[in-house]
Amino acid sequence: MRLRNVPGAREMIIESDYSIQNPQEYKGKWSQEFENDHPIHIEVGMGKGKFILEMAKRNPQINYIGIEKYSSVLVRAIEKTEDFEGDNLRLIRMDAEDIENVFDHGEVDRIYLNFSDPWPKDRHAKRRLTSTRFLERYDHILATDGYVMFKTDNRELFDFSLEQVKEAGWILKDYTYDLHNSEYNEGNVMTEYEEKFSAKGNPICRLSAYRHRLEDSCI
Repeated sequence: MRLRNVPGAREMIIESDYSIQNPQEYKGKWSQEFENDHPIHIEVGMGKGKFILEMAKRNPQINYIGIEKYSSVLVRAIEKTEDFEGDNLRLIRMDAEDIENVFDHGEVDRIYLNFSDPWPKDRHAKRRLTSTRFLERYDHILATDGYVMFKTDNRELFDFSLEQVKEAGWILKDYTYDLHNSEYNEGNVMTEYEEKFSAKGNPICRLSAYRHRLEDSCI
């Protein structure tokens, strides 16, 4: 994906009431930032923010935090908040690799990964957001009953992700190779990419997985 420089992007991000600067300072304190003890759901790699803003509008009883690496992309989400009146949304510009420095153990209830960069070359496999390397990071911040939900139109990445879930010792909650024609599509909120790819007839794959727990090994 080619990223264009957006003049004034960093200034717009800093000035936004929804943007968090120095997110490491909020580790273990996100409930204080939101001034409530509602569940926290995060989207890693939120792009232009369509998904997370819609989720925040539909679910005011849940706190949402969007993470995006690039200022030129994050600023588009910032622009969308002009029509958002809730107080259950925060946006952060950061690299996903730093996630454990921003969220404490058990602080996050759900993680959304939507149309993540496939990093197609084998040597870059560890950079994929569904790799065992990242699943280990998620393991450290998820609540006991928390889980990851991943959507993509990339079948190779999806198959890789299914393998990584198993290798990491996680449990598949559910999965489908054709979300929009499955039982799991009810309540689905589409991202910009999802709308684009599904309009072309590309089936959307989706999985949700949670960490391996002691009680699972006893079944």
